[in-house]
Amino acid sequence: MNKKPNYSYVGIALIILVFGIIFIPKIIDRLSKGDIIRDESRSEDVSTAVKEDDKKSYKSDLVYIPNADGGRKKVPNFSFTNQLGQTITDKDYLGKVYVIEFFFTTCPTICPRMNRNLVEIQNEFKDFENFGVASFTITPDIDTPEVLKAYAEKYGITNPNWNLMTGNEEEIYKLANEGFYLYTAKNDEIIDGFEHSGNFALIDKEGFIRSRLKSPDNPLIYYNGIISEAEGEDDEGIPQEITILKEDIAKLLKE
Repeated sequence: MNKKPNYSYVGIALIILVFGIIFIPKIIDRLSKGDIIRDESRSEDVSTAVKEDDKKSYKSDLVYIPNADGGRKKVPNFSFTNQLGQTITDKDYLGKVYVIEFFFTTCPTICPRMNRNLVEIQNEFKDFENFGVASFTITPDIDTPEVLKAYAEKYGITNPNWNLMTGNEEEIYKLANEGFYLYTAKNDEIIDGFEHSGNFALIDKEGFIRSRLKSPDNPLIYYNGIISEAEGEDDEGIPQEITILKEDIAKLLKE
């Protein structure tokens, strides 16, 4: 007696063959373009210890900040003079993870707290040659390279990639207000006549501004540089943003 062919098995085999031909190449293509990214943030033990072995395979959960045309916001071109009298540009920071701040040496209020926090971060990542800080003075007429050098010595700034920069006042204010949207202005009604943001911006190795998400559609964008890590969690039990910043620096160093 002849057995009838089992059409159900033939059909299943045909479906598998069609799926392999049509969909597997598309999945591979999406993976190669980075459209499919595994979320490692849930299982990762965030630490400032960056293992050499997993740098190539690591992908952080930090997002890019969009600019006005919908692209990724990048550090604008700049060229200023640092505390050693050297010309420093944005190109000097390529390949490095770094933090940006705007400050001035005679600031009696938030700047000392900001720079003490940055020194703490500097010390946390002292073993990483590709970590740095870019500090721009908003009183360049006062803050000459000599003044900035004395300020660096006073605060214990030792990282060779931490440049305290001075230069054209108009260019510095434009960089702050238009380049980073970190508010900076002159105000004769306040102490010393200047006011500025106390926030830090975090930059990745390719010069893009990065941050974590506060909620699915809401990036943190900037990190509060005034409140110290020692002050613990805020009223809602969320770690202070210096703690968060350290975690995110470690993530970018792995990329």
